[in-house]
Amino acid sequence: MQSIWNGAISFGLVSIPVKLANATVSHAVSFRQIHTEDGGRIRYRKVCELEEKEVPSSEIGKGFEDADGSIIPITEEDLAGLPLPTTRTIDIVAFVESERIDPLQMGNAYYLMVNGAPAAKPYALLREALRRSERVAIAKFALRGRERLGMLRVVDDVIAMHTLHWPDEIRSPEEAAPETDVTVRDAELDLADALMDTLGDVDLDSLHDDYREAVEEMVTAKVEGREPAPEKEPAQGEGTVIDLMSALESSVREAKRSRGEGEGEGAGEESGEKGGEKSKDAEVTSLSSRRRTGTRAKPSGGSGSGAKKKSAPAKKKAAGGSGSGKSAASSSRGKSGSGRSSTAKKTASSGSGTKKTASSSTTKKKTASSRRRSA
Repeated sequence: MQSIWNGAISFGLVSIPVKLANATVSHAVSFRQIHTEDGGRIRYRKVCELEEKEVPSSEIGKGFEDADGSIIPITEEDLAGLPLPTTRTIDIVAFVESERIDPLQMGNAYYLMVNGAPAAKPYALLREALRRSERVAIAKFALRGRERLGMLRVVDDVIAMHTLHWPDEIRSPEEAAPETDVTVRDAELDLADALMDTLGDVDLDSLHDDYREAVEEMVTAKVEGREPAPEKEPAQGEGTVIDLMSALESSVREAKRSRGEGEGEGAGEESGEKGGEKSKDAEVTSLSSRRRTGTRAKPSGGSGSGAKKKSAPAKKKAAGGSGSGKSAASSSRGKSGSGRSSTAKKTASSGSGTKKTASSSTTKKKTASSRRRSA
């Protein structure tokens, strides 16, 4: 790991020789400016305004621009003569709880590496002291021509240092706050909490730069002379949230859907609700129709013994001429009619027997009279 600064950590009377190395690296894709007509590269040249010619780096110095526009030259000797005790020293000034450091103050991150074998022991001492106390060290140091504020903390077995903005460099957040008073309801907070719970935790190591990968794929495709794969366009929002509650509810559903949770539940609940509404509507319609016709509901076991027992009283009521027993009355009339018909038939058959007897007696009388005449 390449170091960018050599110095020492001043820990009371303890001095720890260290080297400073960048703890982060940028993987952003960089572009060059070119002339669109012929593809020629555009470069920035350092030109003196007075002579209107390019100046080499060896002839370039520093200057301070005054309020009237005049330039006051500043040499390296002028800067070297300033009282800056932290030029080659990371001077620890205090140990504080990490919660006291506002993340707004944090800047670049560096690793502090031991510079030589003798530095290993005091380095490990400071590291373990920070680890056991669960505190961080606040220090001053000079880097790239200016004094800076830093925070030292333990990362695994290494002491890391973060540059901190000076307190007066942090702008007040009041200017960025909404100018109008806004009231947030408990129901909206509950939905926001539900959305936070649905999104849940994430493995930070799994996060990556999708845009950088797309740019690299596009560049590779151009080099190989092929068309890059079409990218899926992200959903475009309308820009204005009209109904916050609706937006929160939709966000919760979308978050569950993206995680594969609750698939089919919404449809099942919806169909269940619709089915319940339909059954209620059918029940209401059935009750209203029963009220109009004056009939009662049939029992669930319509063909069982209970139905037969209930039909017997209906036949008895039919004799009273009630409207509900008309079918029973007509049935009883049919039975009584068939009874009279059978009686009439019996009478007719007995009557025919009598006629036959009378006919035989008449025949006997005629035979007797004929016998007398012949005698």
